[in-house]
Amino acid sequence: MTFDDYLLHVFYLFDTELEALNLTPRALRPRGPAPALCDSEVLTIEAAGEFLGIATDAGLYEHFCRYHSGEFPALPRVDRTTFCRQAANLWAVKRLLHERLLRRLPAAAAEDPLSIVDSFALHVCRFTRARKCRLFKGRAAYGFDAAEHHHFYGFRVHLRCSCQGACLAVELAPGNVADLPMVHELAPGPGGVMLADRNYWSPRDREALAREQGVRLLAPFRKRATDPTPLLSTLLGRLRERIETVNGQLAVRFDCKRTWARDLWHLCSRLWRKVLGHTAAFLINGLQGNPPLQLARLLEA
Repeated sequence: MTFDDYLLHVFYLFDTELEALNLTPRALRPRGPAPALCDSEVLTIEAAGEFLGIATDAGLYEHFCRYHSGEFPALPRVDRTTFCRQAANLWAVKRLLHERLLRRLPAAAAEDPLSIVDSFALHVCRFTRARKCRLFKGRAAYGFDAAEHHHFYGFRVHLRCSCQGACLAVELAPGNVADLPMVHELAPGPGGVMLADRNYWSPRDREALAREQGVRLLAPFRKRATDPTPLLSTLLGRLRERIETVNGQLAVRFDCKRTWARDLWHLCSRLWRKVLGHTAAFLINGLQGNPPLQLARLLEA
């Protein structure tokens, strides 16, 4: 499909689900006039722009004003700062909308008890500037980015996805918070099974999850050299490879390792628009009959 067709699909999807949410205008805006751009238009611009790799608010505004003013006729009449503020104010709606999109997944995917957990680094600034950085003071922290093999200053995005590649749960934590403690926040409902890598190996936490939340955590033995069941660890590693693809798409196509935010409000808003953009593309790609995670096939001629 063309990008114009993709825009139409995303707008219809978001507009339908927002109407189903049945949020009253006063619930979203306790005071002030109604915006010139409807919320579904703003969310469509954000999600579709992130799919194109446009990661900044100014970039989104300028691109859609220049090339898609026909689809969004009210956009050129809206000031850029007004557009950015409206987009940031919808951060909670993005989370609700993401939950609605997950319900549209095929029954086999929605009912699959198996999911995969992992995390990736979200950099606040370059590491050399971290000592002088005043952003997110008291919230961000130093951590180690295993993908790039160096330390960083910022947060970690902890992710749980389905075996098909849909993002099911997302949590944000300081960069020095290890993967294992966040498993309890990401855990699905009772009866679920989570696959993880060696960083998540812990008999104590595995037993606590099973006892308190009814969830099984399967992870290879922490040390490869003394692994008592190497064949099982290899199998678990192959089963969880799907989340590496999801992490790569979020980090590269959706530029999720840098959000260009200066406060937690904008950080959460931009993180959720990237996750929402990925989930919308995943869902539409599946509806088109393509492998859902092969997002590049969406805009093939």
